[in-house]
Amino acid sequence: MAKRQDTKKFFENLSGSGKSIGVLTSGGDAQGMNAAVRAVVRMGIYVGAKVYFIHEGYQGMVDGGENIEEASWESVSSMLQVGGTVIGSARCKEFRSHEGRLKAAHHLVQHGITNLCVIGGDGSLTGANLFREEWSGLLEELVQQGLIDQEAAQNNSELHIVGMVGSIDNDFCGTDMTIGTDSALHRIIEVVDAIMTTAQSHQRTFVLEVMGRHCGYLALVSALACGADWVLIPEMPPEDGWEEQMCQKLSENRAGKKRLNIIIVAEGAIDCHNKPITTEYIKDLVVRCLGFDTRVTILGHVQRGGTPSAFDRILASRMGVEAVLALLEASATTPACVVSLCGNQAVRLPLMECVQMTQDVQKAMDEKNFEEAVRLRGRSFENNLNTYKLLSFRKADSELPHEENGSPYNSSFNVAVLNVGAPAAGMNAAVRSAVRVGISEGHKMFAVNDGFEGFYKGQIKEIKWGDVGGWTGQGGSILGTKRTLPAKYLDKIAEQIRIHNINALLVIGGFEAFECLLQLYEARTSHEDFCIPMCMLPATISNNVPGTDLSIGADTSLNAIVETCDRIKQSASGTKRRVFIIETMGGYCGYLASVGGLAAGADAVYIYEEPFDIRDLQSNVEHLTEKMKTGIQRGLVLRNENSNVNFTTDFIYQLYSEEGKGVFDCRKNVLGHMQQGGAPSPFDRNFGTKISAKAIQWISKKLKESYKEGKVFANTEDTACLLGMRRRALVFQPVVQLKEETDFVHRIPKEQWWLKLRPLMKILAKYKTSYDVSDSGQLEHVTRIRPKKD
Repeated sequence: MAKRQDTKKFFENLSGSGKSIGVLTSGGDAQGMNAAVRAVVRMGIYVGAKVYFIHEGYQGMVDGGENIEEASWESVSSMLQVGGTVIGSARCKEFRSHEGRLKAAHHLVQHGITNLCVIGGDGSLTGANLFREEWSGLLEELVQQGLIDQEAAQNNSELHIVGMVGSIDNDFCGTDMTIGTDSALHRIIEVVDAIMTTAQSHQRTFVLEVMGRHCGYLALVSALACGADWVLIPEMPPEDGWEEQMCQKLSENRAGKKRLNIIIVAEGAIDCHNKPITTEYIKDLVVRCLGFDTRVTILGHVQRGGTPSAFDRILASRMGVEAVLALLEASATTPACVVSLCGNQAVRLPLMECVQMTQDVQKAMDEKNFEEAVRLRGRSFENNLNTYKLLSFRKADSELPHEENGSPYNSSFNVAVLNVGAPAAGMNAAVRSAVRVGISEGHKMFAVNDGFEGFYKGQIKEIKWGDVGGWTGQGGSILGTKRTLPAKYLDKIAEQIRIHNINALLVIGGFEAFECLLQLYEARTSHEDFCIPMCMLPATISNNVPGTDLSIGADTSLNAIVETCDRIKQSASGTKRRVFIIETMGGYCGYLASVGGLAAGADAVYIYEEPFDIRDLQSNVEHLTEKMKTGIQRGLVLRNENSNVNFTTDFIYQLYSEEGKGVFDCRKNVLGHMQQGGAPSPFDRNFGTKISAKAIQWISKKLKESYKEGKVFANTEDTACLLGMRRRALVFQPVVQLKEETDFVHRIPKEQWWLKLRPLMKILAKYKTSYDVSDSGQLEHVTRIRPKKD
């Protein structure tokens, strides 16, 4: 680490002293806004700036007085887990008028606030930009009216603005996810999962209306995440005659032993003549045409409510810190920017470019240019839509891909799917997606039970479209999964590949799956049967697979950890002066502990990747002793299960108990296997579904390339790959090339991106630390976000 010190840029030289930052939430509320406010306040104070709450959005800025209040470190305690916005939000007509903005400017100058962090939707951010453009003119007016003197105008001559998008609709261009979207999906999926059990009992059809007046993101992703029968969104109005098509699909699904139907409708859904499609219209249609027992559920404001998900807390905390850095680095010439995530990478984008693009979407939709609207929405939306189209309709034989001589492909290729390693939520969604996309591509799909153990025992059978119905919402692994590696059973596995004529393999699992693929790749020299395309999808709660930033299952596990930590913090707050030591899973990988700690607001997190000694433990105890003197009299410490062989959870618990005597008492909690169970989160369902569909398309391509003289022969490095998410993109990487990046003894990648988030956690817990900002977002232009065409 020390060697690279000189090339890094640390933020110690970015001082905030003498600067004042105002933070406000505006427009509709969204879960995670509080986490963003907390991060802005703490990072601002950390760098020496003064931070002010501006209560009730722009209304508070216009009204001034008590609405503008200096924030302290303690004033944002306990708000991380609260939904909505604690500082209030209001729609403000007055700010739209010149007089209103003049009052607002006066109130800001009175407090010396020249840096604004605005958390809201595109309307709020557009307002902020206009305010900035008018700023010097407003100051001149205030001087002329004698409300401020020339010196005050001089000292406050520049107004800097950074925006964060808080909106559950995810309707802002340039950002993959807006703050609140993931939590809204959690609310929708909780409701859908609950409705499915009652619908199943009575063989009912349910029509669900979700929010999204102008944007169908919530409807589209929730339809993907629950395997809905039909979805209606503003960006994809159905063609004339869609009613018959939909009814036909519903009745086909019922005939295929499915006891329920789910139809999801965005509140802004329209047909191709711009006529609104209402839930009542759909209900009457289904009852009239099919006679099915049909019910309507309108989710309404439930979607805005509840506690923020782990993803939204981390997104908002990262963005809040990034916003403060952007304000510190801003100059008179930098445009107002939005901080956002692209893939897994923090980016800064010019605010007005994003707003312009968001307005262009609406314009394209008004002009009925829906393809353009989808393109402008960005790659995340486009990928979801393409995956939905792939999975939504079972193709007739006539539509399946054909050889040039007219015979269908499905006579050619057999693709086997299996799970390896420990169960992870989202595995079933990935299997379902693979099976259905595989069948659509013309393959025969085979399911292998119990991993490679089942493989060598011959537990392999064909799996059909209908067999995987309802799998997306199921936790664990329906196929069954084992940690058995293939090395000892190569002959038997090769024999099964011959018996079932398997032409390609899709392995879904954790570190063991990576080792399995390596062993099969290396066995190609002795067994020609393994010269077939093989692809691996990372699925493990530990997120310890090389070649990918994220794994299927890790998000569900994080949410389980964060939910438990929230409850524990509540219990600790009630008893006062109590510190909880919590042990998380993850093997040697500290991902769950570190990222869970950031999302739960932990005071310290012990992990294997960052060695610690008795002095560190001592300083943590002293830090907590100081904390007990403030108004926040509770502590939360996370420890990864393998962080240190001698400093066990018991040891740390006993040390804290002894050292904290008379100041605080301790409790310990081992979370155990509850981190592995439960229904998959919307993120894991969606991630599993998307990457699995992409993997099958890759397999199809490789099969075509390697099919020569009547058989498949693939022995190059690039035919045994892992599909992982790297920063901004999904990439296929040969497993043999990932060997160099792997620490096989501790079963972790040698370099892990999330270690960069650890200083964030320390700063937000009031520790002095070095924070490498060389990885923070650089200002880019929106047009660059367009994905390259394959």
